[in-house]
Amino acid sequence: MTGLLICTALGIEARAVRRGLAAASKEVQVMRTGPGPCRAASAAGDLPGYGALAVVGFGGALDPSLRPGDVLVAREVLFGDRVFACASAPSLAEELVRAGLPARTGRLLTCDHVVTGTERARLAAGGAHAVDMETGPLAAASAGRPLAAVRVIVDTPGAPLLSLATIRGGASARRALRRLGPALTRWASCVDPRIVRGVAQETIRFSHGKEVLS
Repeated sequence: MTGLLICTALGIEARAVRRGLAAASKEVQVMRTGPGPCRAASAAGDLPGYGALAVVGFGGALDPSLRPGDVLVAREVLFGDRVFACASAPSLAEELVRAGLPARTGRLLTCDHVVTGTERARLAAGGAHAVDMETGPLAAASAGRPLAAVRVIVDTPGAPLLSLATIRGGASARRALRRLGPALTRWASCVDPRIVRGVAQETIRFSHGKEVLS
């Protein structure tokens, strides 16, 4: 069983994440699921054994304050009528900020289509900060184990997909993905899942000595 399983949708995401991981690490596995909720759901039914799950990749901003290259660490993953809490999101975001990345927490929405135009504003008004197409089915499969969902912003309300601005945004996002690995590895080594009254909680003990119980 691997300690940390990192799931990405695309090969370009998987390659970027692997570049930031220690070459000799046997406790981390990077798995490409394929894009979209259907492929993610299929992959979720055939995951290898793991201790902690991180779903990582590119995402689209709904909140106009997010910029290409910013990192959103999900406090919650919204998928249909289900909500999956990521209890250790604040501590993971702090760890990424210490690594020099522009990270913040927020609500991540998994959709079955690319969100464009006025739909972004409507979804943002509902409280979501960013959108992707894969995290929800994988979060559903985590079954109370430590879960992180990290999306690096590529497109925004002001710079939609397939625009010149997203070419620059994509380059910034790839650079950010390459820098996620060490913080994710530290996160996975420090989370201690505890079940209290049927609710998964995580105790975070990072090397700086701070302990947070969410």
